[in-house]
Amino acid sequence: MIAENVRGVLFGSIADGLYSAYVSSAVISNRSAYVVTRKQIREYFDGVVVAVAEFEGMRGERLIVAQPGEVFYEPELRQQLARLRNVTLKSIRCLYEKSCGGIIFYKTRQNVKILLVKNNNGRYWSFPKGHIEEGETEQETAIREIREETGLDVTLVNNFREISEYCPFGKIRKRVVFFLARAFTDNVRIQEEEIDSYIWVDLQQARKLCSYDNDLRIIEKAETAIHLMRS
Repeated sequence: MIAENVRGVLFGSIADGLYSAYVSSAVISNRSAYVVTRKQIREYFDGVVVAVAEFEGMRGERLIVAQPGEVFYEPELRQQLARLRNVTLKSIRCLYEKSCGGIIFYKTRQNVKILLVKNNNGRYWSFPKGHIEEGETEQETAIREIREETGLDVTLVNNFREISEYCPFGKIRKRVVFFLARAFTDNVRIQEEEIDSYIWVDLQQARKLCSYDNDLRIIEKAETAIHLMRS
């Protein structure tokens, strides 16, 4: 049901920006849903299913709908749905997913090394990253995820923020915000639950090992930024 375009009719206002409604489409018939929005909404509206949620004590899944063009990530949806009375969110699957991570580099007198990781069951080298949590800034998420996955404490380089967007499973739309992160040791302690392996490589090797165009673009940006830095 995620990403399904629907037609809806409001039947109640729960809180500012949160409504109850019935929605229908070619495959959905007059189904109960919650609507989240930052904009004004009419009684009869067009929408997109941006999440599917389960609630304690409620049978079946409940559709979460937003108006076309509105993007809601999991932390904001959880915050909105927490305002529902007498129900508790059990689980949620979202159309839009946001993660933050870092291009970690370590400078020696001889060269600059970049840290690449492979996630568990992953086939490709990439960079440490993870989902943003409620109440975190993008930078806080990146620093936390780097520390959790690699054991490294890093300093983020100012004025570097690159975005990678892709759809890995057809419908789910992922956005990853990468920061340039300087490490002051190359002593990595991987989080085995998340990371299968890691490798420090120079920038040329990083280009050879990374497969995705987005990763290669970000490596180029990182190289430029590193060269502009003082030692």
